[in-house]
Amino acid sequence: MEQATIRVVGMSCSHCVSSVEGALKANQVQGTVDLATGTVSIQYDPDKINLDTIKNVIEEQGYTVR
Repeated sequence: MEQATIRVVGMSCSHCVSSVEGALKANQVQGTVDLATGTVSIQYDPDKINLDTIKNVIEEQGYTVR
């Protein structure tokens, strides 16, 4: 398993948390949103999904990944 922290712009409420964490979970990625820092901490299997795809999953929810 790999771990990473991704900076995400535009998250501000519990709906944002549910949206991002749910989309990640649907793609077999464990993610935890921290609204205070605007980050998502993730754990993923690089044999199943890569970091660029994970970033795209977050952006598809309407947020900007930096």
